[in-house]
Amino acid sequence: MKDQVILGLSGGVDSLVAAVVLEKEYKDRLHCVFVDTGLMRKNEVEEIEKLAIDNNLNLMVVDAKDKFLSSLKGITDPEEKRKIIGREFINVFKLAAKKIPNCKYLAQGTILSDIEESKKGKGFVKSHHNVGGLPEELGFELIEPLRHLTKDEVRELGLKLGLKKEFIYRQPFPGPGLGVRILGEITEEKLNIAKESDYILQEFLRKNKINPFQSFTVVTDSKSTGVKDGIRNYAYVVAVRIIDSVDARKGEVNYFDKKLTKLAEKIVKEVPGVSRVVYDITGKPPGTIEWE
Repeated sequence: MKDQVILGLSGGVDSLVAAVVLEKEYKDRLHCVFVDTGLMRKNEVEEIEKLAIDNNLNLMVVDAKDKFLSSLKGITDPEEKRKIIGREFINVFKLAAKKIPNCKYLAQGTILSDIEESKKGKGFVKSHHNVGGLPEELGFELIEPLRHLTKDEVRELGLKLGLKKEFIYRQPFPGPGLGVRILGEITEEKLNIAKESDYILQEFLRKNKINPFQSFTVVTDSKSTGVKDGIRNYAYVVAVRIIDSVDARKGEVNYFDKKLTKLAEKIVKEVPGVSRVVYDITGKPPGTIEWE
């Protein structure tokens, strides 16, 4: 039997384009794996399954929620979170590979900005789970067909490959998922806040026909006092991030509208455990797009 390839499909444009590129070479020897870490957005698993069907990709869904969340219990440092997530991804891939005879390669949708931000030394920003977060001994030979491309170049390649625009311009979603959008320890309460607040944000953007490069909510590790239903509400502060970019290397915030106050009211009203919403107006640089 010829060598087989296992690819981590996150649902983002990078891993999708990488999968389609490799499928043309490896055909049915390419095995896409989606790992449900428990750190995914609301309805994410169903969307990934549809994505695979629409693009004729062989998909295996692995439920690893308990493993990831137990490994992250008590962890607050963002670098440690990323490395734990990277390690657990590889552990899941190794187990999945045992079900595939002669699985020799691990493919990833790593792009240029991932590598630039993960470089050690003066230019280091943070460990991407698919670069600096990987354990030293992979157990696979690594294939990264997009590692020299920027985000806009990946999208251009995807269009040339015939992928639907709705997939190509799907917002980027980090490999570590909501794990880097929850500050401090990851708890079930914070996960629920992250999922529900982000769902409300995406509905708000669709309704108002706003199409940023990336948008999401961040559950901070801070609490503040507010009033909900006439009762004191001491709960978490949620940040809203709406940012424009071309290639993820630089970004700026362009959306400023009074409608944001209505968004804040809706999140506080409908999401248990939230008392206040703030708006992140930091560009990249000096910030990064994700908070961790």
